[in-house]
Amino acid sequence: MKNIEVTFPVISDLTMEVARKYGMIQTGVSNTQAVRAVFFIDSESKIRALIYYPLANGRNFQEIKRLLIAMQTAEKHKVATPADWQPGDDVIVPPPGSCGSAKERVETSGQQGIKCLDWFICFKPLKKI
Repeated sequence: MKNIEVTFPVISDLTMEVARKYGMIQTGVSNTQAVRAVFFIDSESKIRALIYYPLANGRNFQEIKRLLIAMQTAEKHKVATPADWQPGDDVIVPPPGSCGSAKERVETSGQQGIKCLDWFICFKPLKKI
């Protein structure tokens, strides 16, 4: 591919200072090559997720994209995403704050547009992202 504009930060780490600081050198395999690590860092410089792949194996870019979209969805809508979640799938509603609100949520779940499996886990659809 030619003429691609990179619109995200790329770190050049020729001295391996960053790789050593974040534990990206795979012990016993290499003293100079970083593992295939993916760091999700938010706008406040907090690491939100890490994915490490062995030096000999490539990354799964579909999973990297899925995780990024899942984290953005969770943040934007104040929800959680279940295992294997894909955009358009139902999301998890945050747990209730009290026994009374848990009981009410289960009893009225159909009216609220949510589906409860039990008092502590309920799902709801989101509009297509």
